[in-house]
Amino acid sequence: MARGFTLFEMLIVLTILGLIGSLVLLRGPPRSAALDLRASAGEVAGALRLTRAQAIASGRPTIFVLDLPAHGFRANGGAMQPLSPRLALSITTVSGDVAGQRAGITFAPDGSSSGGRVAMAEGGRRVLVGVDWLTGRVSVANVE
Repeated sequence: MARGFTLFEMLIVLTILGLIGSLVLLRGPPRSAALDLRASAGEVAGALRLTRAQAIASGRPTIFVLDLPAHGFRANGGAMQPLSPRLALSITTVSGDVAGQRAGITFAPDGSSSGGRVAMAEGGRRVLVGVDWLTGRVSVANVE
């Protein structure tokens, strides 16, 4: 009795594997809403920290602006950095630096700030990026 697979059996297996592979490729890369949200919060927190560092280094006030209609942010007059359009964004500033749908958090040369909080939500998850008004410290918190 011969052992092994026939050519027909091998062709069936290869066809099935090809169909499964094409379904995976058509579906696209795996995406996690939680990871996207955390990455966006990290981007915003990093931009806020950079804006604070620029204020301290230059000795001049700098501003971080969240632009809700454009769904992005601008740090110290730089280029607009887009955020995922799937995110729900809001900003609360302590000093009320709100102009229409744009709001800013200003950092002073001593490191302090006008204070505020950027809220981001997607898929039932919510993250807050806060800026302490006295110290200018930036923090990221997950909200359940």
